[in-house]
Amino acid sequence: MAIDPHAKRFLDKLAALAPASMLSLSVGERRTGLEQLLKFSKRPACIGQVEDRTLPGPGGPLTARIYTPAGAEPAKVLPGLVFFHGGGLCAGNLDTHDGICRALANASGCRLISIDYRLAPEHPFPAAIADGCAAGGWAAAHAEPLHLDPERLVIGGDSAGATLAAAVCHMTTTAGTVRWSLQFLLCPIMDFKADTESRRAFAQGYLLDQATLEHDLKHYLTGGVDPADPRISPLRAARLEDLPPACIHTAEFDPLRDEGRAYAEQLERAGVKTLYRCHSGMIHLFYGMGSLIPYATAAYELMGADIRAMLP
Repeated sequence: MAIDPHAKRFLDKLAALAPASMLSLSVGERRTGLEQLLKFSKRPACIGQVEDRTLPGPGGPLTARIYTPAGAEPAKVLPGLVFFHGGGLCAGNLDTHDGICRALANASGCRLISIDYRLAPEHPFPAAIADGCAAGGWAAAHAEPLHLDPERLVIGGDSAGATLAAAVCHMTTTAGTVRWSLQFLLCPIMDFKADTESRRAFAQGYLLDQATLEHDLKHYLTGGVDPADPRISPLRAARLEDLPPACIHTAEFDPLRDEGRAYAEQLERAGVKTLYRCHSGMIHLFYGMGSLIPYATAAYELMGADIRAMLP
């Protein structure tokens, strides 16, 4: 398949700006760049209700933003989706991903809980993992006051947030602290040491490049931590048999494509019910640039339909 013409025009304009290598940028510049990029989201979708809450975290209080989908009463019991934003675990926040969360909540019919976990380099690995486990446990323990169906809890995220979701899903499931019904992984980084065809083919010029991955990993890991640790690279986990069903969406022209597909294949071999979908012609983060890439609207409809179909 050919790259989507809207995505191609965006990439051409980006290349014409001759941006500096991500490796030369500070974390602050990385964060600003993601904020600017996600301003290309479509006008935020109307939603039933948005509420900010605080929850206890291992390093202090965490902020969560709760989205009730349009048309649902605030007190109606709904499936819950605990969501972790992308940004390489050193960028992104509740505001950058507000449009993404609104679209996902409406499309899936879930009450979505977006978690403002701690970021590197101020809080390197394993701070985000600890926050994610705490947030998942909090949502499960407070399902009744949050108006969540405890039998239909989803854990998910996009990009590095999906990496975090996969790792937290594995750890909380193994520990027996949360019983998830589904994991939803959108364009996930599944192996920070991957050497795949898609990583080689799209290493440069397709928005997310190898330099960006190296920049973020450098700030996330300190003290000689091995990126092959399955808490960092979930594709390298030894056992997957007991995990909940998985819904994995990737993009055709994304360097992360092949590792997302490989994780789906590993889950299936382990007997885990898995739905894998690759969005033809799309690049990484296409779903966050709906004002430039119109297909994002149809993609959210597919994501929502898949989540609804896979929930009990």
